[in-house]
Amino acid sequence: MELITRIILGAPGFALAIMLHESSHAFAAFKLGDPTARNLGRVSLDPRRHLDPIGAIFYVATMVLSGGRFAFGWAKPVLINPHNFRDPRRDFMLSSLAGPAANMIQAFAWALLLRGYLGIGRSAPQLFFEPIAFMLLFGIVINVIIGIFNLIPVPPLDGSRLLAWMLPERYAYIIDRIEASGVGMLIIFGLVFFVPQVWRTLSAVVIDPVIQFFLLHVAGAG
Repeated sequence: MELITRIILGAPGFALAIMLHESSHAFAAFKLGDPTARNLGRVSLDPRRHLDPIGAIFYVATMVLSGGRFAFGWAKPVLINPHNFRDPRRDFMLSSLAGPAANMIQAFAWALLLRGYLGIGRSAPQLFFEPIAFMLLFGIVINVIIGIFNLIPVPPLDGSRLLAWMLPERYAYIIDRIEASGVGMLIIFGLVFFVPQVWRTLSAVVIDPVIQFFLLHVAGAG
């Protein structure tokens, strides 16, 4: 399958992954008492509300450089005002984890679609079978990657909110300061692009086993 075909077929899974991830943050925050993101239109499946041009460029660039085997990108951040929450630390954590939870649910849904397609699609011509199977498989993979990657406890990733909730408040304040300074993004870029061993370890220990779980136990693709 040509690279350009892989990029095109992977685009729906990537777009849905980030749109539902960000919409889930906004919706959870709204239900917990903060309407900021909802009022800004972030509870939406309109890609224009969520897609970041630079993040989309990185998606295409990493797909090209990896030969269609890896993708890295991001969406516009969702603005949340924790002062609107009844329990700011807890509710900020819950609204943050809503994004990765949405990705895991999507991975499960893509796996179910793949299971159904494998049951009926093998009789289809090879010209159609392989591209659709790739699109469904990519939907699983990209959601697992986005969901787990965002659980890394480095600001501004969602896992940092879980870490802040678990720490005493005086230490959680340090996480807030790191996020406000933007240093966290530099750390993330450094880990992804300059310390490949970190990414290989995360993939081998966590990401790959989760993908295999969805493939074997949900999609029945073993």
